[in-house]
Amino acid sequence: MHIKTMAEYAANGETPEVLFWVGCAGSFDQRAQKITKAFTTILDKVGIQFAILGKEESCTGDPARRAGNEFIFQMMAQNNIQLLNMYAVKKIVTACPHCFNTLKNEYPALGGNYEVIHHTTFLQALIDEGRIKMQEGGTFKGKKITYHDSCYLGRANNIYEAPRKVLETLDAELVEMKRCRSKGLCCGAGGAQMFKEEEKGSTRINFERGHEAVATGASVIASNCPFCMTMLTDGIKEAGKEEEVKVLDVAELIAQSMK
Repeated sequence: MHIKTMAEYAANGETPEVLFWVGCAGSFDQRAQKITKAFTTILDKVGIQFAILGKEESCTGDPARRAGNEFIFQMMAQNNIQLLNMYAVKKIVTACPHCFNTLKNEYPALGGNYEVIHHTTFLQALIDEGRIKMQEGGTFKGKKITYHDSCYLGRANNIYEAPRKVLETLDAELVEMKRCRSKGLCCGAGGAQMFKEEEKGSTRINFERGHEAVATGASVIASNCPFCMTMLTDGIKEAGKEEEVKVLDVAELIAQSMK
């Protein structure tokens, strides 16, 4: 599949319907690249006219700000805003809640005003519009799925229903973990913790979350964030359940189940 860049659209005097902000993880992490592929496959199949920035995309600056380096954050953000405004971008969709939160809530103060949508919300809209049609008796029919609320999508932006509504179309049994929605437990990677060693404690957060997920009896953990994906996968391995329990992004579940 050839995905056109904003530069290619601009060269032809065209503007795509939406910009897909891939994010650092979706670009460079081998596991997260599968999420990127799944989501772009869905967009292509339903006929969404979209583009990426390609080599022009750089980090939103979220980890720098969370780690306390405001100077680096503002420098990165202003470079991105200048590029997005040059291309007259209006709508952005991303599969990373960290990118979503930063682009939506923190860029406006620096002059970057866009309609920013997380990919689970975008998928729900496509399903509601009838553009995504699911297979009868799909891959996950009858299976138990538990959904992990990422901090930046849940508590930070109050998005709880859209991902669950998407999962309901799979004809699977959705089982909740003991701590979910606004009381959900962090995967342990937020606040730039993804890139540093954790402080001393009795257990790693992702190990505890992995055990909570296993306790539901689910064979699939649905994630909406590439950082959560990494942490939950390690948590499941620590619990010795990597053969029985799979961690999949919401987009991957839909890509495997749509007609």
